[in-house]
Amino acid sequence: MEPPWEIELELRRHIESCACTCDHMGYGNYMDYQVAPAHACLCRAITSPHAHAAVPEGMTFPGSLPDVAERCGRWAPDSLSASASGSSDEKPTTRRPRWRIVLAAVVVAAALVAALALPLALGGGGRATAEQRLTTIRRMLRDSPLVDGHNDLAWNVRKFLHNKIGDFNLSAGLEGLEPWARSRWSHTDIPRLRDGQVGAQFWSAYVPCGARDKDAVQLALEQMDVIKRIVDMNAAHLALVTDATELLEAHREGRIASLIGVEGGHALGDSLAVLRAFYNLGARYLTVTHTCDTRWARAAGTSGGLTEFGRAVVREMNRLGMIVDLSHAGEETARDALETSQAPVVFSHSGAAAICNSSRNVPDDLLRMIAANGGVVMINFYAKLVSCGERATVEDVVAHINHVRKVAGVEHVGLGAGYDGIDAPPAGLEDVSRYPHLLAELLRDPDWSEEDVRKLAGMNVVRVLQHVERVRDQWRRAAVLPGEESAGARRGDCAYGPA
Repeated sequence: MEPPWEIELELRRHIESCACTCDHMGYGNYMDYQVAPAHACLCRAITSPHAHAAVPEGMTFPGSLPDVAERCGRWAPDSLSASASGSSDEKPTTRRPRWRIVLAAVVVAAALVAALALPLALGGGGRATAEQRLTTIRRMLRDSPLVDGHNDLAWNVRKFLHNKIGDFNLSAGLEGLEPWARSRWSHTDIPRLRDGQVGAQFWSAYVPCGARDKDAVQLALEQMDVIKRIVDMNAAHLALVTDATELLEAHREGRIASLIGVEGGHALGDSLAVLRAFYNLGARYLTVTHTCDTRWARAAGTSGGLTEFGRAVVREMNRLGMIVDLSHAGEETARDALETSQAPVVFSHSGAAAICNSSRNVPDDLLRMIAANGGVVMINFYAKLVSCGERATVEDVVAHINHVRKVAGVEHVGLGAGYDGIDAPPAGLEDVSRYPHLLAELLRDPDWSEEDVRKLAGMNVVRVLQHVERVRDQWRRAAVLPGEESAGARRGDCAYGPA
C-alpha cells in the first residue's frame, strides 16, 4: 500500500471519514490512517469475492461491487466497474498524484531561479561575501587566462645569480631562500604564480640605460636567453608562447604561457635588423624607451617625440607582428606612436595620470587615443605610481582601473603589476599570489560584471595580440618589405668601407 502522503488529498479525506473496512481499491481504510471517522459512509464491507456471488441479476445488495461503485461515487475507478462486469483479471490502475507533479515543477523552477540569481549576486553590488567573490574569480580564472604585462624576475636572476641558473629552483619557491627572502624586490616564484592563478606572463628582458651605446644589444640577448632557459627548466609549469593561439592553448593545458618583452628601445642599437632578430628569438613587445632617451624616441618627462627612424621602428613592429609598448615613453612619443601604428599598442605597466600625476602615467587625452587605437593600458602596482607616495592599497589600484575604464572603456584596461621591478607594492597585493583578491574587490562594485573582470584580467590583451597578428598577416599578403631605414651614424660605423 502506498503511504498516505502518496495519494490525492481528496481521496485521503474520504477514507479518513469512511467507517467501512474496505481497502478502497488498494489505498486502505480508516484503520490504516489511524484517524477516527467523522461520519459514516454507506460503503459496506466486502469480505470475499464470494459474498456477492448469489445476488440475483438486476438486484443490488448493500456491499456488492456495483453498490460500492455507486455509493462511493467518483472514488470507484474503472477497474472496479470492470470487476463487476466479470473482467476481474485486469489490474487496478493507480493515477499519479497531481501534487507530486506540481512539487517537481516547483523544485525545478527554484533551482533555475537560484542558478540565475547566484551569478548576479556574485557579479556586483556587494551582496556576496568576500569569500564568495573570491570563489567566483577562481572559477573564472580557470576558464580564461589572467595575463600580466610586465615582470622583472629575469633581472633579479641576473643581479643575484649572474644568470647562472643550474641550481635555481623556481618551482620550489623563493620566499625562504637567500638572497630572495630578504629582498624587497622579489615577489615571484612558481608556487605564488600558481596561487595567483596567473595564466600568462610577459617576462621583461630589461636593459639598463647605462648600457646604451655600449653593450645593450648583448645584454638584451642574454636576458632573452635566461628567460627561455628558465621556462625550459620549468616546463611542467611554464610554456614559451609567441602568439595568442599558443597562449590560450597553454592555459588550457594548465601551464603559464610565457612571453618575452624587451624593455628599452636603446637595446636595438638603432638597428631594424636587431629588432627583427629579437622578434625571431621570441620577443613579442618592445618598450620604445626606458628612463633614457634614444636617438629616435623621447622618454617620459622630456619633450619631443619620434624621429622618422622612430616611426620606421613602429612600422616595422607592425610588419613583424610585435606589440608597441609605450610605458616609459614621453607624451609626444606616445602620441606619435599612436598616430603611426596601424595595430593596437599597449602601456605594459602604467597608471592613470588623473589619479597619480606622474610622468610615467597616462593622461586622459592619451587614454582616449588608446581607445580609438584598440590598445590597452595595463595598470602598474608600484606605490609611487599608484598613490604618488610610499604606500598604496588595493583600493588605490582599483581607482586607477576604474578611471581608465571610465575614460577609455572596459575593453582598454589590463594588469601590468611590474613585480620584481618594484620595491613598494600595495598592501594586499604583496606578490603575484594576490591577483584574485584584486579582481574579487572589483566584484563588490555593481558596475563590474564577471565578463568585465574577464576582459580586464586578460582577454583584452589576448584581443590585442590577435589584432596585431592580423595586421602582420595583412602586410604579408600585401608583400610589404622589411624596413631598411637608418637612425644615422653610430659609433663603430665606417664611412669608407673595409680596408
